[in-house]
Amino acid sequence: MSDIRRILLALLFIVPYSSAQETHIHSAPEKLGKVSFPISCAPAVQGQFDRGVALLHSFAYAAAEDAFQGVAKSDPQCAMAHWGMAMTYFHQLWEPPIAPTTISVAQSEIQQALQIGTASERERRFINALALIFQNAASVPYRTRALKYEQAMSKVASENRKDVEAQVFYALALLANASPADKTHAKQKQAADLLEPLDRTDPQHPGIPHYLIHAYDNAELAPRGLPAARAYSQIAPSAPHALHMPSHIFTRLGLWDDSIASNLAAKQAAHHQGDTGEELHAMDYLVYAYLQSGRDEDAAQVIQQLKDMPHLKGPDFKITYASTAMPIRYAVERSQWDEAAAIAPPPTGASPQVVAIAVWGRGLGLARSGHAAEAHAEIEKLRQFEEQLRASGNDYWATQVKILTSEIIAWTAQANGNPDKAAAIMRTAADEEDAIEKLPATPGPIVPAREQLGYLLLAQHQPALALKAFENTLTNAPGRRGALKGAAQATALSAQK
Repeated sequence: MSDIRRILLALLFIVPYSSAQETHIHSAPEKLGKVSFPISCAPAVQGQFDRGVALLHSFAYAAAEDAFQGVAKSDPQCAMAHWGMAMTYFHQLWEPPIAPTTISVAQSEIQQALQIGTASERERRFINALALIFQNAASVPYRTRALKYEQAMSKVASENRKDVEAQVFYALALLANASPADKTHAKQKQAADLLEPLDRTDPQHPGIPHYLIHAYDNAELAPRGLPAARAYSQIAPSAPHALHMPSHIFTRLGLWDDSIASNLAAKQAAHHQGDTGEELHAMDYLVYAYLQSGRDEDAAQVIQQLKDMPHLKGPDFKITYASTAMPIRYAVERSQWDEAAAIAPPPTGASPQVVAIAVWGRGLGLARSGHAAEAHAEIEKLRQFEEQLRASGNDYWATQVKILTSEIIAWTAQANGNPDKAAAIMRTAADEEDAIEKLPATPGPIVPAREQLGYLLLAQHQPALALKAFENTLTNAPGRRGALKGAAQATALSAQK
């Protein structure tokens, strides 16, 4: 059976029994959803501008830039065309939100928008709000600028309550500023409250289900995201990101077949469009879903495809994270500790947090394969990465690296005959990990610290405590294969006792 036939058959599981089910592998007609963003530019460019905004809402930034450039060429006095081009450099939910190499270009575009000007007060509000993101970028921290942008978009939304785009872009600004440490998900809920009514009045708008998925991409709210997940891939199937995004909710709910179908379609579409970052992002989620389904051979095939992909070097976080994480997931999820101990460093130019994942994989493999003494070198490397990230102001990833370090220390303590210290350190790491949300770049930790705590307690012959750890893991990550297997072992051992 061909790869395309497999994808089309798998897609039948995304929306069961739907008579309107469409194939996602196609060239024409383009389907990006319906967006209406009226502007005061020449009437002839309105359709192209709306198309650019639709592409923005599906994070197809390169294609959106081409669309806005076409608008500017057709109407050189269209200030909003340059707003659109500047927006393509503002990746609010990605890391980094603004690539350092693009700041000057984006500043130039927003300056052109300001210089051209517009008679529309509403358009001026959009342009002035975006200008805050790029203003004094070298001296003002991004978070400060992002909060100013959110506040400005709040005013745009409040002054234009019937303007769908004002509400949708404000909701996105809220999501971009949601703190990973806020387990009440206040801003996610605020964004969802804006978007849910719009979802009923504008059911073909691509940004509404997209941002609802992001709002609900957490253990507390994930069940509420299933309708948006089912809808988004049907609204904008021409955008690879729209094919992938439903898997964020499927992953949260342990719907592995749905996640596999979603990411097979996204991978194929991204490859066809030459979007390497989106292709790798889908592959990472695909490997994760295959491993949770027990389809290790299928995961291995994706890893082999990764090895055959050229030109993966450079600073692009989306590329380096996925290409680094996939082989580590494959080794660690299968408890192949010698394989993990041989993990190679990521491509040249990767950020410290990406390199840290590879160091963690190697250190974990060493600690769990009888080479605990050699793991100390990896622990020291991780501590240096944590200090580096903390010094740069990247507290989120510094905390993540601290958790990774603690996990290796715990397994090393266990190997050295200090079980009490091991359990205490791992429990603290699990508490710290549970206190913060993951970023959209990943389906989750390679292996949750709470799940590792369960296996550590099993090794210490404490099945009752281990079972509780596994059950807590499954509350946060339903359907995780390792936690299910661990819970079964703990239950069996408890029965024997």
